[in-house]
Amino acid sequence: MTKFSITLAAALSLAVFSPFIAYGQDKTDTLPVSLGEIVVTSLRINRQVRNLPVSMVVADSSAYQKRSAFTLSNVLEEEPGVSRGGDGVWATNIKVRGFSEDRLVILVDGNRVETATDLTASLSMIDVNDIERVEVIKGAQSSLYGTGAMGGIVNIITKQGHFGSGPYFSADIISGFASVNRLFSNYAAVSAGSQKWFLNLSGTYAKAGNLRTPDGILPNSRFTTNNISAKFGVKPFVGHLFKIQYQRNWSTDVGIPGGNAFPGPAKATYTDIGRHLLSASYQISNITEKWSTLELRYFTQYIVRDVAMEPNTMTQANLPNGNIQRTTPEVFYPLGRHLTNGVQLQGTWDLSERNVLIAGIDVWGRRLRTSREKHIRIDILNPAGDIVKTNNVIRGETPIPKSFFGSAGVFFQNETHFLDNRLTMILGGRFDGIRIRNEQGMDVDYIIMNGERNDNPSNQRITFEAGTEYSLSWSANAGFLYKLFQDVDLSLNLARAFRAPSLEERFKYIDLGNFVRLGDPSLEPEKSYLADLELRVWKSRFNLQAGVFINRLNNMIVEIPGEFVFRLSAGSKPDTIPALINANVRKALLYGVDFKFAYNFSRDFVFFGSGAYVRGVALETEENLPLIPPLNGRVGLRYTYPKLGAAEFSVLGAARQDKIAEGETETPGYYRLDVALNSRVIDLRFVKLRVFAGVDNITNNRYTNHLSTNRGDISVEPGRNFFVRLKLSF
Repeated sequence: MTKFSITLAAALSLAVFSPFIAYGQDKTDTLPVSLGEIVVTSLRINRQVRNLPVSMVVADSSAYQKRSAFTLSNVLEEEPGVSRGGDGVWATNIKVRGFSEDRLVILVDGNRVETATDLTASLSMIDVNDIERVEVIKGAQSSLYGTGAMGGIVNIITKQGHFGSGPYFSADIISGFASVNRLFSNYAAVSAGSQKWFLNLSGTYAKAGNLRTPDGILPNSRFTTNNISAKFGVKPFVGHLFKIQYQRNWSTDVGIPGGNAFPGPAKATYTDIGRHLLSASYQISNITEKWSTLELRYFTQYIVRDVAMEPNTMTQANLPNGNIQRTTPEVFYPLGRHLTNGVQLQGTWDLSERNVLIAGIDVWGRRLRTSREKHIRIDILNPAGDIVKTNNVIRGETPIPKSFFGSAGVFFQNETHFLDNRLTMILGGRFDGIRIRNEQGMDVDYIIMNGERNDNPSNQRITFEAGTEYSLSWSANAGFLYKLFQDVDLSLNLARAFRAPSLEERFKYIDLGNFVRLGDPSLEPEKSYLADLELRVWKSRFNLQAGVFINRLNNMIVEIPGEFVFRLSAGSKPDTIPALINANVRKALLYGVDFKFAYNFSRDFVFFGSGAYVRGVALETEENLPLIPPLNGRVGLRYTYPKLGAAEFSVLGAARQDKIAEGETETPGYYRLDVALNSRVIDLRFVKLRVFAGVDNITNNRYTNHLSTNRGDISVEPGRNFFVRLKLSF
């Protein structure tokens, strides 16, 4: 709190000395309301948001500087139709109109992030200081990106560097502090270039302690993270552009406070979780009069996910000789290795002034390797309770057999303008071939008893036979944008999308003691059919985006009770144990509305707000779908004092969620009051300074996010948080 007070005093002193300080104009503050002029790339072509017939929100770098922004999700949750969930502060995820990450395509600079679908983490492996903008398309886009894009696209664009009119060199330093978990973060970036080349280097280090909530300290919620990135671009010839980049994001000692994989006060920690990304692209422009660009892209991404879990449970059994066997699982070590490689070839043709065609090939594959060691202590006690013998057991397992998911797709998208450019039509389609391959899966790989290893234990059994499977699928979309008036338009998006079952859904075998969670290699792809209608107003003092949508799913994959039939060996007699098995059993419907507006009702004041409602129903049973966000919204007031900066006060809240699925818990409604301050760019001749500060949850309100209730009893959100951030630009 002292640090925050110092920052406020510094900000006030700027007002006193303002006649002696030069104030700059930041590009993010030039317009009081958005006019939809941000250029986005998620539809594989550069277009302004207002010229695309899709429902989209964009959060640029200024949003992450002005908010506390622990992770990417904390800022995105303020956008309509986007909701945040997760375990604690670090491990967060999002839902878009009720669709979770396994039904979204997550991209980092156009490259897929593929990781485990049953644990949150993928969006946490992005450095918020390195974000240029995040583009979220709300709605199916499988015709461009293939499997998984049923609920939308989240395209995370990082800071890339740029070409200059002449040689240049610049640098940025950003330091921040957040009181709610004693988070200290430091970021530095240097950029250099000229007309022919550019180079951008950046790095971040952040360390946080345990989270403070209105109920007190939340144990096991600390984390340490770092990020480095390097981007280089060069124009070797006229009309040619080569770019290459490397990103490494790594976190250690990341507590997962909400885990409840086992009864009792279990403790789970990411001991190591990280992401390596190497990507390169080569683009040729102005090939012919009609053929405008040809681009080849390649990427490889390697994700490491190492966990340590302490079940903290104990079971006892009576032995025939009167002794007692006490079994204590001490620690489990699940490990995951995710390698994704991809190549894309895309061409763009300007067929006429009103017609642009995009076509290409998209091939990518994911390899998955998992392992788990269970360290177990078995004590033998005599009737008096004395330990007479102790066996230390290490049980080696492979939760998901070594497997591969490959996808090859051919896609096209045609953009045409009619009626003197008042009507824009975008038609797209894609045809995909998918190949799945897996090795044989075993329940037990080896047993180490008191230091002696046995690779063929008597209870070893086959879980999945080795195999290869091929499948075909197609998707399509049609988007229409009609300008009712100069600054008012209506958009309609219709789409058919699909999602092939993940490797986890096909092959997982997770032994929870008295039952198992089991995949099914024969699962069929999910299919969805979307209709999305949106009204948009782009006035200089008022904007509005209001949409209504409906999305039907067929072959929805869920877990159902069943039995696992196994064999101890290839020729042995089958046996069974209870199981929760992934299956295609549901037809589901998701529908709802969302909106966003900003009104510059006075020269220096802007009133803004957003809201969203989504309903999810299983059609056969009319039961509620799980983990659907409740009615939620945000309203606020922004005041800008041109010589000093801006202040923003907002209220974020949600209604009670009582439309819950079996096994879920109702959550009450809540509100949260936030305030954010930011100075203008202060030119100190040799350096430019900008100050950001604020308070989240001013009233220290106790509340529960409904999407954070699926990982245990701990679901209280952070308490009052003072944050401050300083940015220096050279």
